[in-house]
Amino acid sequence: MPRSATHTTHIPGFRLGIYVFRDAEVLDYAAVAGVLSVARRIDPEIDVFLIGEVLRPVSTQAGISVLPSYALSDAPAIDALLLPGGPGARPEMHNRKLHDYIRSLPPSCLLASVGTGAWIYGRMGLLDGLSATSRKEADRLEASHMGKTPIDRLAEIAPRCRVSRARVVDAGRLITSSGISSGVELGLHLLRRAGHDERVIEEVVRVMEYQRGYAVYRDDIEFITPISEPDASVHAPAIQSVPA
Repeated sequence: MPRSATHTTHIPGFRLGIYVFRDAEVLDYAAVAGVLSVARRIDPEIDVFLIGEVLRPVSTQAGISVLPSYALSDAPAIDALLLPGGPGARPEMHNRKLHDYIRSLPPSCLLASVGTGAWIYGRMGLLDGLSATSRKEADRLEASHMGKTPIDRLAEIAPRCRVSRARVVDAGRLITSSGISSGVELGLHLLRRAGHDERVIEEVVRVMEYQRGYAVYRDDIEFITPISEPDASVHAPAIQSVPA
């Protein structure tokens, strides 16, 4: 079972806001939302919803359009924010409205990402002195001379971040996950961070018929103690536990 010395306080009515943007990867946001949707059968107070830059339909990958429940300007109360990845993550790295919104969130609000969503936090400097991960497998363009594997690109975007190859990296407030399907593990870990015990998580896994997948990935989580020293020469975080 994943281990952490902290993050055990139950958050009643846990609210996850998922920011969606043009060309966001569908499974990046849908997998996390799907896990929490199943968890609502056990804890109906869990809430998950989409947030857009403005309140209008958003065309994500494969032409799938979704309608956000809130715009950034609505500033809904949330306990965690999820940034998916996808081709549209590149312009979002320079979206000042999104960055201002993220910076306005209270310190208690968790900041999570799937895949290249971590690039946005990296560009903002929020991963400095922390560990983080991103997608480790390249598509055809990324594997060509014109591209670069997303996890290697993260190292360029956030040079003061320690890049990890774990499936999920919990660095306290910042929680990043790797490839597209890792949204399932991220969703399960967010339940853990919301204070649900392993019995609840295993029940969610059972209902999802994901027992084999969970058996493979349940310990592929790296817990990091962030470094708080202001000394700019110190940026490597201390590893609290790295399950095998």
